[in-house]
Amino acid sequence: MFLERNPRFVSRLTRDTLALIMAGGRGGRLANLTDWRTKPAVPFGGKFRLIDFPLSNCINSGIRRIGVLTQYKAHSLIQHVQRGWGFLRGEFGEFVEIIPAQQRLDKPIWFAGTADAVYQNIDIIKAHNPSYVLILAGDHVYKMDYGNIIARHVESGADMTVGCVEMPRERARSFGVMTADNDGKVLRFNEKPKEPEPMPGRPDHALVSMGIYVFNREYLFQKLREDAENLGSARDFGKDIIPAAIATDKVMAYPFSDPHSGEQAYWRDVGTVDAFYEANQELIGEAPELDIYDDEWPIWTYQAQLPPAKFIYDNEDMCGMAVDSMVSGGDIIAGAVVRHSLLFSQVVVNPRAEVRDSVILPDVVVGEGCRITRAVIDEGCRIPPGMVIGEDAEADRRRFFVSPKGVVLVTTEMLGQEVAHVR
Repeated sequence: MFLERNPRFVSRLTRDTLALIMAGGRGGRLANLTDWRTKPAVPFGGKFRLIDFPLSNCINSGIRRIGVLTQYKAHSLIQHVQRGWGFLRGEFGEFVEIIPAQQRLDKPIWFAGTADAVYQNIDIIKAHNPSYVLILAGDHVYKMDYGNIIARHVESGADMTVGCVEMPRERARSFGVMTADNDGKVLRFNEKPKEPEPMPGRPDHALVSMGIYVFNREYLFQKLREDAENLGSARDFGKDIIPAAIATDKVMAYPFSDPHSGEQAYWRDVGTVDAFYEANQELIGEAPELDIYDDEWPIWTYQAQLPPAKFIYDNEDMCGMAVDSMVSGGDIIAGAVVRHSLLFSQVVVNPRAEVRDSVILPDVVVGEGCRITRAVIDEGCRIPPGMVIGEDAEADRRRFFVSPKGVVLVTTEMLGQEVAHVR
């Protein structure tokens, strides 16, 4: 049990922390959504990108020294960070630095894994001289005060602390699975096991890593150097660093919970097309678990200056309307019907078209008379007039990508159109 913390104690810790966001992954399980963008740059929630969530959590937590480590097809991500996150003041020691993969060692190699990405930038970390280093994944959706996990890390005397959530065992196979004792000390850690170890008293659930790690700076350097000298290492935090640390040092688990209810807080890994679709669809509900309208914990982003959404035509044979949906700036619903769908910016839905249960990314034009159901339409698509998507699974599989749960993903290339400039 930890006593109530002095806010000044927490603020001193966050000011003395450097956050590193791992934003270099391809995200292959998102299929064609990551053909031309890295996973953290994937749009989410009508106006955001996935990386906006860890970045916003940092700012809202009082952490204003942030490095973003990039590698795979990072152009749109770099553009987004430069445009939307340039408001920090360097003269106050605040920054969001983009740290691309580059030839920093004597061998011309890319980042070999998450641990190697940090190891190759030890000199940058040293230059900023933090007491604590917070490692974050750049592709998860959640709202979290990192001050609490850093404070718990310091109070417990841990060498390393791992943020964790409970998850059904069948889903836990895609994550690092932990076992902790009653005091929170991590006893075992297995990366993506075929048979996840169940939690005590909860045989259907496992404790999984959120990809959030807090390190004492010198301890992190020591572990990275040891890992770099191990020729058999995969250079990965989950596969190598954490298991090695558990064997000799104090690694603590930090359960992510709502500060008011004590229940597990909202956290989503939108790493598959189905998970991406479902997480976006959840936002449409009357009281979604993720509150993006929360003034006390805003999600910051870059957004172009666009006109309001517009709904036109109100005739007997065509009426522009959106029901039980979210629409964004620059959208035009012209004599069409949108139901239970999420539309990003600058989407045009032409007369007599119908969009149901779908997620439409920016700058899409839906042609006259189209019917779209349970689909994700990627940025820049021009859906030809009269096209039907989501009603005939076999026809959809011949033309598009269909997920295990039947969600149809459509990209410009699948339509035979020029690859859209991913913004």
